[in-house]
Amino acid sequence: MLQSIAKAVFSLDLTGMWIPTLSIIEKIIRPLIIYFFLIIALRVTGKREMSQINTFDFIVLLMLSNVIQNSIIGNDSSITGGIIGAISLLGTNYFLQQILYKNKKIEDLVVGESDYLIWNGRLNKKALEKNLISTKDLMMAAHKQGIPSLDEVEKAELDPNGEILFIAKNQTPESKNYTEILKRIEKLTYEVESLKASIDNKSKK
Repeated sequence: MLQSIAKAVFSLDLTGMWIPTLSIIEKIIRPLIIYFFLIIALRVTGKREMSQINTFDFIVLLMLSNVIQNSIIGNDSSITGGIIGAISLLGTNYFLQQILYKNKKIEDLVVGESDYLIWNGRLNKKALEKNLISTKDLMMAAHKQGIPSLDEVEKAELDPNGEILFIAKNQTPESKNYTEILKRIEKLTYEVESLKASIDNKSKK
């Protein structure tokens, strides 16, 4: 019994650990095919996959990584095979970045161009539909950047990486004072309600 346990703990399959079961050329080609497939797939499905994802998008991306895993590694789980695949991916990515950096037309074709979701204070419904971004999604993104309402947005740009950049409208001194007054009223209302609740609790005791 102890001998079997010791064998299971200390035995090493050096052949399986270091020698790939697939040819080197196949280890290089497999990840490259999946790499370019994902670039095309994510380009077609839109920039939303990059940043403004919801629960369903997250589940799809999570499952996608598991689905393509076997296609990348095949029946090979060796360390050497993994290193070969990683080097081929990193090398291809570096080479592609160099091409995109030097050629703007190819970059626009592969990465895509920016879309204006809001222009001159007006929603661009075609751009929203194209990128599957609802008004609610846009509002949530605006809140994250400290903009309380879409009415205060002059422009909203969806860049190729999926980030939404907002440019707020220039507020006049009167509108700034009005906004400040509203904030103070909300604060006073909250303080009055808190004080009232405190008095009610004391009276009950």
